Amino acid sequence: MTSLLIVHHSPTPTTGRLLDAVFAGASDDAIEGVEVVVRPALEATADDVLAADGILLGTSANFGYMSGALKHFFDTIFLEAGGALGEDGSAGATSRGRQPYGLWVHGRYDTTGAVRSVQGVVQALPWAQAAEVLEVVGDVEQKHLDRAYDLGGTVAALLMG
Repeated sequence: MTSLLIVHHSPTPTTGRLLDAVFAGASDDAIEGVEVVVRPALEATADDVLAADGILLGTSANFGYMSGALKHFFDTIFLEAGGALGEDGSAGATSRGRQPYGLWVHGRYDTTGAVRSVQGVVQALPWAQAAEVLEVVGDVEQKHLDRAYDLGGTVAALLMG
C-alpha cells in the first residue's frame, strides 16, 4: 500500500476546514490502495517523510512567510529526508526519486511570501510539484473547499499507480 503524508499547521478553524477538505479528497472512495497519514507540522518527522510516497503541505501565511511550525518541520527533516544544497546555498542534486507533493496556503491578506518560502525549501528536496498551489486569501468559501478537496484527491490519485 502506498502512503500519502499530510503535514499541516492548522491553528484556526479556517485552516482546519481546508485541512478537512484536503483529507476528504485524499480519502475519497475512488482512491484505492493509498493510506493517508496526517501529522501536525510540529509532530511530523523525517521517518514520516521517508515512509511516504507523496506529501501534502498546508500552512497559514504569517507575516509574509510560512508558519513557524512548517519551517520547524523543514528544519528538522531536511537533510535526513534527502535535502541537498550546493556550495553556494542553492538547491543541489538529490539522491532519491521525486515524490509528488501539493501545497495549500491560507492568508488573511496575502499568501505570496508564504508560497515562495515553501517552494524555496522544497526545490532542494527530492519532491516534484504535482498540482497547482491552492492559495486562499480572506474568508474560506465553498469554492476553496472544493479546490482543497481536489488537491487532496489529485495527489492521492497519482499514488494509486
